[in-house]
Amino acid sequence: MKYILITISVVAITLILALSGLAGGKSEVQYLRIHIRANSNSEIDQEVKYKVKDEVVEALIPLLADIEGFDEATKVISQNFYMIEEVANGVLEENGFTYKSSASIKNEYFPTRTYQSMTLEEGYYDALILNLGSGEGDNWWCIVFPAFCFTETKKSDNIVYISQIWEIIKSVFL
Repeated sequence: MKYILITISVVAITLILALSGLAGGKSEVQYLRIHIRANSNSEIDQEVKYKVKDEVVEALIPLLADIEGFDEATKVISQNFYMIEEVANGVLEENGFTYKSSASIKNEYFPTRTYQSMTLEEGYYDALILNLGSGEGDNWWCIVFPAFCFTETKKSDNIVYISQIWEIIKSVFL
């Protein structure tokens, strides 16, 4: 059932983007990205980066579920830097690391990136930056708003509906 819901979500997002002209070229949609940077490229730092990613995404889903605009998403994330860092630091500590995390929102350059069937062109984007320790290692990135990367949690029985998808469907078809 989980895979059916994910497949339906991906197909719906693809259809919406194609019909609304967002799947290529410049768009008027403002994106808030997420960028989690590992302390280093050592195997252990890279492994913990993915553990942090799982827990941070899990913590952000309820905060972002009803967000309707870029400004609101940015405000909610900014108001929750402490919580984001606390979640990340908890994972780091549980795994024996002494370095901490730091969260901020910055406008940074991103290369062209394809997420499943959606491509974001290279350019400058606002992003939640979560540095783990020095933040000098390879990173994980996705999109916080619209909540493209947050349609499910790591718990198989915890599929979360993100209202932004419904809002896009309504704006295109209704």
